[in-house]
Amino acid sequence: MAKNNKSYSENKIIVRGARQHNLKNISLEIPRNKLVVFTGVSGSGKSSLVFDTLYAEGQRRYVESLSSYARQFLERMNKPDVDFISGISPAVAIEQKTGARNPRSTVGTSTEIYDYLRLLFARIGKTFCFSCEKIVKKDTVGTISEWLETQSEEDKFYLGFPLHSHEGKTVEEELELLRKKGFFRIFIKAQLFDLNTEIQIPKSKEKIIVVLDRFKIKKGKVREALAESIEAAFKEGEGRLAIINSENNKVNQFTRFYECCGIRYEEPEPRFFSFNNPFGACPVCQGFGKTMGYEMDLIVPNPNLTLAEGAIAPWRTVKYSKYMRDLIRNNNGRVPLDIPFKDLSSEQLNFVKEGFKGFAGINGFFQHLEQKTYKMHIRILLSKYRGYTTCHACRGSRLRREALQVMVNGQSIHDIIQMSIERVFEFFNSIKLTGNDKVIGQRIYDEIVKRLTFLNDVGLGYLTLERLSSTLSGGETQRINLATSLGSALMSTLYVLDEPSIGLHPRDNSRLIKILKSLRDIGNTVVVVEHDPEMMREADMIFDMGPLAGIHGGEIVAFGSYNEITKNNNSLTGKYLSGQIKIPVPESRNKRKTEAINITGARENNLKNITVEVPLKKFVVVTGVSGSGKSTLVHDILYGGIVKMNGGNPPRLGKFDSIEGARYIDQIEIVDQSPIGKTPRSNPISYVKGYELIRELYAATPAARAHGYKPGFFSFNVPGGRCETCEGEGYVKIEMQFLADLYLECDDCKSTRFKKEVLEITYKGKNIVDVLNMTVDEAILFFENVEKIQKILRVLADVGLGYIKLGQPSTTLSGGEAQRVKLASHLATQKKNQHTLFIFDEPTTGLHFDDISKLLRCFQMLIANQNSVVIIEHNLDIIKCADYIIDLGPDAGDKGGEVIAVGTPENIVKSERSYTGKFLKQYIK
Repeated sequence: MAKNNKSYSENKIIVRGARQHNLKNISLEIPRNKLVVFTGVSGSGKSSLVFDTLYAEGQRRYVESLSSYARQFLERMNKPDVDFISGISPAVAIEQKTGARNPRSTVGTSTEIYDYLRLLFARIGKTFCFSCEKIVKKDTVGTISEWLETQSEEDKFYLGFPLHSHEGKTVEEELELLRKKGFFRIFIKAQLFDLNTEIQIPKSKEKIIVVLDRFKIKKGKVREALAESIEAAFKEGEGRLAIINSENNKVNQFTRFYECCGIRYEEPEPRFFSFNNPFGACPVCQGFGKTMGYEMDLIVPNPNLTLAEGAIAPWRTVKYSKYMRDLIRNNNGRVPLDIPFKDLSSEQLNFVKEGFKGFAGINGFFQHLEQKTYKMHIRILLSKYRGYTTCHACRGSRLRREALQVMVNGQSIHDIIQMSIERVFEFFNSIKLTGNDKVIGQRIYDEIVKRLTFLNDVGLGYLTLERLSSTLSGGETQRINLATSLGSALMSTLYVLDEPSIGLHPRDNSRLIKILKSLRDIGNTVVVVEHDPEMMREADMIFDMGPLAGIHGGEIVAFGSYNEITKNNNSLTGKYLSGQIKIPVPESRNKRKTEAINITGARENNLKNITVEVPLKKFVVVTGVSGSGKSTLVHDILYGGIVKMNGGNPPRLGKFDSIEGARYIDQIEIVDQSPIGKTPRSNPISYVKGYELIRELYAATPAARAHGYKPGFFSFNVPGGRCETCEGEGYVKIEMQFLADLYLECDDCKSTRFKKEVLEITYKGKNIVDVLNMTVDEAILFFENVEKIQKILRVLADVGLGYIKLGQPSTTLSGGEAQRVKLASHLATQKKNQHTLFIFDEPTTGLHFDDISKLLRCFQMLIANQNSVVIIEHNLDIIKCADYIIDLGPDAGDKGGEVIAVGTPENIVKSERSYTGKFLKQYIK
């Protein structure tokens, strides 16, 4: 019986009494080596159970099994609030958080593919000479012997070395030195001279070859016969020797150095190809690929204009129009003034940049201004046109020039990382390693191909290996981490994933599910927090959490197979999956003609010079497969362009010809799911500016006024009313060097965070701590007579957050909750008649079907307040509710970047080229 129990526990992860965050003392059994999905409304406790309990315990136990020395280098996790967990394996978490913001981090470096590429190029790469474009190689006794074996046995040869030049010695003195060393023959200009006879002393020491030996070829015995002579020649020639064919006097030079045409090259080694290492990084840009300079896209914002029409922006002003007059006066036909700037040839463009006699050019103009930067208005003017431009030395490759001369199968390492992953995969499949290259490089080659395969399989074939990690979406980052995990081939591991389907078009879901199943099939337990119906359909088991969010959640509502969940009346998820509850298609759409923002000539990344109209005061959704150009269009062009036009400095600015209609909006905002605060001091009520009003209310009570307490006295962030023992934290941290830090309740304030005097001040019988512990719904009733506070609280309730506590630490909010808090803040603080364009990137991340209904209501509230909403989305329930869709494609990367279809969902489903339309059909019947 005991044996059976052991077998039973080994096949399951058993959790008893989980109470982390809002979990209500729950117990469950998770089957091992299965694909298990946890679902439920946002804030129901999924992350608390999966990440903060399961992953935390699996990681904590693994770390504590290591030596104290190793533990200090690893993240130490707190012990979760749980009675008992058994059967848990070492855990790996793959979350949606975007990767490091390090500007040096790329897709290639984060997947380790670039490391293997560096190794491959160092081991089997061939260096090509700058001058003659032949392969650079160094010679050895072996290679010289091999060459001699190919020569004729009939010919006679001389073996020699170049005359070594000693500083300060004449040619005559050098020859005398040779005689003393026993060398009596020299070869100059195809003639052999005997130093024992009188010869005409050459004026230069160059091209004098000292003869050491003469020989004839005996096939198969060259190395045996000449090895010592060759070594001696190398020694005397200080690494160089020459072999002269006496029949035709042809001189063949050999060297032990890695050089060609007199140019010394570095021998390839892994660090030679690293832009993170000073040895390999471009010395000008230090491996960043960009330098600070003047950006032509800012100097010529509209390249469709001619020079005569004022294409060069700074010369349109009266003060600097002199430069334009100089160009016209002294041009003499060099540069046409009546054709669009974008159509100028490279030679004509160079004239405009560098200038000519009588015309300073763009560069001369800015050099002149830089001499006057002591003037404030000049500094402001220059800042308008300054930006990061491609490094002129490495042309964006980030590597030193010599590294780009090393080739594998005709491609440099920079050529490879510029390709899409799909094309890199094809390139490596076309390579057939042979001979010594196969012996040295096959294992490295296999590792590269394996990782490329996984990246393709998770739908990231459209990315390039040089793509910066900081520009990836959360979904892309997570799938890269997933591919990297597959590459490491771990087994008997607990993998925990947070919505891996985010960022994937419905077309690509099946490939992701196949990957997760393969991870399961090699002996891992795969636990996924997910809301995608297709993922749930393929799962071995589903746990549905709820019934609602926050204090009303934290329970297992239902569990079982997909079919069992759909038949369970207690499961809200099951009702949506079975069709009992649906997100309805709008009865009517906003089809009225409104103002619009018109983008022309968008050509950043893979966008193919497209023109797009974005209607305002409508619900606009940008769709398309992953990598089709959605983020580039919305973030780099729409947002970046408008921010730049308004004098701001956007994080990314794409290339485009013009943006018209920006005057119709007063403000542009990106609302994402990033945390609303990085510390537990931040909370929802402070974020929406409601805490200030509550503190003012308490400071206005008779008791507070009698003591002279100001609003700041009721804050736990500043000295005054906060507990100074814990500085308003509510706990005291005790650092444990090799264990996770301990957090103990503060003995003075008992975790209230305030001094006793603060707690004595009450309003309607409640002190400030009681108020912070209220839910939004409870606070609405409590502050029913305080209109200003009521207004803010009602907005929080309207966006579906009535259940969260006013003082709940922002670090405990889910991504969906954080996003809705931000929405509430905008709705509560927006000025009357202010038109804001709100941009959302995959706002359904982390949201259940029921949360999506609430999110749609939020969007409608924003539009009802005369705002505009533009979102990037793959969720078909959101797409079907759009007023207007911009569908990009048809595919990803080079095969995308076009506008496939625009209009209402009904228009999109009619497009035969639209993948979105094909999947949308079943949603708008």
